[in-house]
Amino acid sequence: MGMSVTISEAVERDAEQIFRLQYLCFQSEAALYGNYRIEPLVQTLESVRAEVTGDCVFVARLGDEVVGSVRGRLAEDGSAAIGRLCVHPRLQGHGIGARLLRAAETALAGERGATRFRLYTGHRSEGNLRLYQRVGYRTVGTEQGTDGVRMIVLEKPAEEYAATA
Repeated sequence: MGMSVTISEAVERDAEQIFRLQYLCFQSEAALYGNYRIEPLVQTLESVRAEVTGDCVFVARLGDEVVGSVRGRLAEDGSAAIGRLCVHPRLQGHGIGARLLRAAETALAGERGATRFRLYTGHRSEGNLRLYQRVGYRTVGTEQGTDGVRMIVLEKPAEEYAATA
């Protein structure tokens, strides 16, 4: 009998596994853009630890292994920025990313009062764009990332979180 993937809030001891998973998962994004200095690849372990303790961070676990993660942070205007969604390559395509998004949205809206969700993805990241659109996000603009990658900005109202994913 196989194990099930569970979604839970991250704890401080998860930071190193999140850091390593993020580095693994964002290699394909770096290759897509020919840029290995994208933010998820240059982030430090210390800053991941700070996010785990200060932000809304969820992980997907298969047994003791962290196989996915997502982070969210409430802004002063009531919007919630969601980012760094990643799922181990061997488990992609099984709905884990959508489940992580739903967990983050539920916590950000229900516990922190977010009025809308915003996320960013690279303009060539077709799989990411399909996922985000499937769970209700709509393109609202583009921005140049600090790493030089053109980012698509997507949003959805917080009241739609329960009906998606």
